Amino acid sequence: MIHIAGVDEAGRGPLAGPVTVAAVILDPTHPIAGLNDSKQLSERKREALYPLILERALAWRIEFVEADEIDRLNILQATLTGMQRALEGLAITPQHALIDGNRIPNHLPCPATAIIGGDASEPAISAASILAKVSRDRRMLELHAHYPHYGFDRHKGYPSAAHRAALLAHGPCPEHRRSYAPVRALLQTRGPG
Repeated sequence: MIHIAGVDEAGRGPLAGPVTVAAVILDPTHPIAGLNDSKQLSERKREALYPLILERALAWRIEFVEADEIDRLNILQATLTGMQRALEGLAITPQHALIDGNRIPNHLPCPATAIIGGDASEPAISAASILAKVSRDRRMLELHAHYPHYGFDRHKGYPSAAHRAALLAHGPCPEHRRSYAPVRALLQTRGPG
């Protein structure tokens, strides 16, 4: 059996929290019905599929690249680094990786193909998309418990009007990405806080 890993990320656009990357090797003898791009699924459907993927996949790995590393590397390099770590962290070394998007990290444990829109067309990428999105959303709920005045439970760190207003009122917290323009501009006008 050839082991093919699907790789996807969640959280490139938010102003706060990690970018989350997942890699999944599905078991062709235990298919999972309903896999799709996580953005096309309801939260309830994602939450229902999440434990099925963990249970039925031959191997899976979830990596968080935190805000300080995103600031140090930039979001593209942080995402590619997360993809590399996720693939290297799989319990089974894949023979090939299918990566959602148009970029392939440099140092992977196997050959890889980038597929634009792969999260909707390749089941292994769909599974990775779901693991990444659910894991990141759960992390943002944890961060909400530490920093409740930002509303991370609602917008998950994305630059919504409510998030921007909270950022203006309270300044950035340690989970905010300082390299992102709205946070950087605020720091320049307010100082480190």
